[in-house]
Amino acid sequence: MREREFWQLLEEVFGRVYGRSLARDQRLRDLDSMTVVEALDRGVEPRVVWNVLCDQMDVPDSRRWGKDHNAPPMPAA
Repeated sequence: MREREFWQLLEEVFGRVYGRSLARDQRLRDLDSMTVVEALDRGVEPRVVWNVLCDQMDVPDSRRWGKDHNAPPMPAA
């Protein structure tokens, strides 16, 4: 997943205003309490950030990837 795709999904799943607010304000417990913006700026893979955010916000798999998206492959460890 590219960062551009991350932001598109964020807006599709959460809405533009709420999604951008989450990205700035929501602390991600599983990523050392960084925000989405901080995690992406520090080089955390966008798919990892997306999954952590969705898990924390209880987004079901059926909604997680938007209407027309398939889950991208996980990054190599």
